[in-house]
Amino acid sequence: MSQNELILLNFKEIRRRSIKVWHSIPQGDLDWRPDSEAMSCAEMIRHVVESEFLYHKILLAGGSKDIENIHNPFDTKKFISVEDELNFISPWRKDFLSYIENLSEDELKYTKIHREEAGYVRILEDMLLRIGYHESVHTGQILDYMRLMKIPRPNIWD
Repeated sequence: MSQNELILLNFKEIRRRSIKVWHSIPQGDLDWRPDSEAMSCAEMIRHVVESEFLYHKILLAGGSKDIENIHNPFDTKKFISVEDELNFISPWRKDFLSYIENLSEDELKYTKIHREEAGYVRILEDMLLRIGYHESVHTGQILDYMRLMKIPRPNIWD
């Protein structure tokens, strides 16, 4: 398996497990948050899918410096349901996975991504793994929310 095939598999597995968790949250509990300063379940789901969209733009631009003026379709889209959110992001998700699929080994190893606002420069393969990790962390947070809400948590270790 090539490096980008492994990275793709990782992204698909992370999202499959995230979706399993997201679909397990009752619609009436999507606005639940553990305290007033925390994101709600819906806000965290939105944060994850919007971040992937923005990360993709950062990767395409070689860094975050040149994406300040991009049109962000999430700015005007209200969160309705998990399924609506998944349908909404579908075209961008396909573009993102296609982007990864078509990367060469050299692009993965030698393309530098500059994140001035975050204070680091990383190679593309590292950035891709960080993007997947970001979603994984938030999926874990939602599982913790579900524990606090005392609602059943799905088995994501299938």
